[in-house]
Amino acid sequence: MERAARSVLRTVDFEEARAFSRRMFYGPLEVKPAGDITMLTFFGDVVDLGPLTVGEMSYGIELIVALSDLRTAYHVLAPLTGAVQVQHRGISTTADPGRAALFQPGEDIELRLSADCRVVSVKVDRLVFERELAFPGDADPGPPALGATFGLAGGPGRSWMSLTRLLHSEVREPDGLTSLPSLMSRWCDLAITTLASAVEQPHGEDIPGIPTARRPRPVKRTLDAMHAEPGRAFTAPELAAVAGVGVRVLQDSFRRHVGVPPLTYLRRLRLEGVHAELLRADPSEISVSEVAHRWGFTHLGRFAGSYRDRYGMTPSETLRDRG
Repeated sequence: MERAARSVLRTVDFEEARAFSRRMFYGPLEVKPAGDITMLTFFGDVVDLGPLTVGEMSYGIELIVALSDLRTAYHVLAPLTGAVQVQHRGISTTADPGRAALFQPGEDIELRLSADCRVVSVKVDRLVFERELAFPGDADPGPPALGATFGLAGGPGRSWMSLTRLLHSEVREPDGLTSLPSLMSRWCDLAITTLASAVEQPHGEDIPGIPTARRPRPVKRTLDAMHAEPGRAFTAPELAAVAGVGVRVLQDSFRRHVGVPPLTYLRRLRLEGVHAELLRADPSEISVSEVAHRWGFTHLGRFAGSYRDRYGMTPSETLRDRG
């Protein structure tokens, strides 16, 4: 894992605060004041760990936030103080210091934050998280429904919250985890795994059409290999060799436990990687073709078509409109 990128901002300028929130999390994020804007005292401290972005943020005024069609990530808001009123996937909920809100890909998000709200805001790469949940990254049927909130007072939720806040704190220290990249990577993985245990989800084996969360060892080995080297030109026999089973056995196992064949999953993993990198990139410093080749796409025409089908825009439009 590369060194964590940390950004900190204190300001009383609303436009500066809004730009910071968009840059750190989602470009299309809409942020509007619902209280006296002259009382704004924004604070944001965000660390980007690749598949995981963790920040502590507060505005000091009542706030309305909206995001249309979350696609490439799962997101958690865990208030330390105050409360967040949530509308997502047709459900109205409240997040407070005892309960976090979970946002899933698909549909719009509408939030209202109290003036005293200080929140831990966590963005998790969609395919990385779905690998832990053993859910397919297929945008057509949408991800299986998880609970809209999960508890923080005890059990896995409390463990996740403690681990994530400690990770955020350690990354900020010059002699902390940033000086130990391999340990930081394992800690980041552990935070994602713990979140998968904390969220409230149905048992896949009880619901037809939802892959089971009990992944066989060959499937897990294959997923780990693809996530470790997503740009590598894997073939079906190579992945079967990694798994230690035959090609047909691996394909059948992937369809049952992941929902799609291995190479289909790998293509989606690469598309998610390209999309995330283009959203962060400076168009004056990098090109679409560079990013695509880095993620293993050698035929740019087919890549552009697949990208447009998945995200509803061309790769170059993403790079220009990154927020």
